Amino acid sequence: MHTLSVIILGIIQGIAEFLPISSSAHLIIFRDLFGIGAGMSKNMELAFDVALHLGTLLAIAVFFFNELLSIVIKGFTKGVKDKDGKIMWYLVAATIPAAIFGVLFEDIIEGAVRSNYILIALALSIMGIIIYLADKFGKQEKELSKMNLKEAIIIGCSQVFALIPGFSRSGTTIAAARVLGIKREDAAKFSFFLSAPVVLGAVTLQLLKKETLTVIMNNLSTFSLGILISFITGLICIKFLLKYLHKHNFKVFMIYRIVLSIIVLLLLLF
Repeated sequence: MHTLSVIILGIIQGIAEFLPISSSAHLIIFRDLFGIGAGMSKNMELAFDVALHLGTLLAIAVFFFNELLSIVIKGFTKGVKDKDGKIMWYLVAATIPAAIFGVLFEDIIEGAVRSNYILIALALSIMGIIIYLADKFGKQEKELSKMNLKEAIIIGCSQVFALIPGFSRSGTTIAAARVLGIKREDAAKFSFFLSAPVVLGAVTLQLLKKETLTVIMNNLSTFSLGILISFITGLICIKFLLKYLHKHNFKVFMIYRIVLSIIVLLLLLF
């Protein structure tokens, strides 16, 4: 793959993984419709996407290192009696629905939806509107420490929709959290925390496949560059979104998603 394509796709992954605009939809659109990184074999494409997700996973680990470390330590030592320890077990509970559904149906959904660009375009628009409305009418009253187990599971279940490119994992989880009255910044932070075990599980499953490891080892420099670019871009986007949401809503993301969906539909027509 050309170096410029690797850099562009790495930037796209780093931005779209954390902003509520759907990284899977963007990778498909830029690769299939705009020709960025086109021509890869199926195994190469899958392995490269795994590498890009590994980069954004590292961004979460580095940016939230102290908070995540505290959550894990207190989760095992103090359990649900501690506010940080409680978050760890809520993350475990919230991860289970998406993990089960993903293992059972991800390949089926991927095969049926990945090339359905009209569905992807519709998902971009619909979810953009949902995120905006959920935020607009959601109350800004609850901090992350006040969330209960039921709410964590509801947010976790919303991730199932993100298996369809265009819906966005961060978008669905943030929207669900806002409907439940969780503050914008805390909703985004929980979404980032929740992505860590989900992405880690998906990356691990793919790395256990011999064909994925073979492709990575044969293209090590390409994959290393992709990981680095998505990692750096991811760090920047996490910091940006948390700061942005302190004073702004999700209107700009809704507009962007609708504009992108229109562009995709126009490309398909002409």
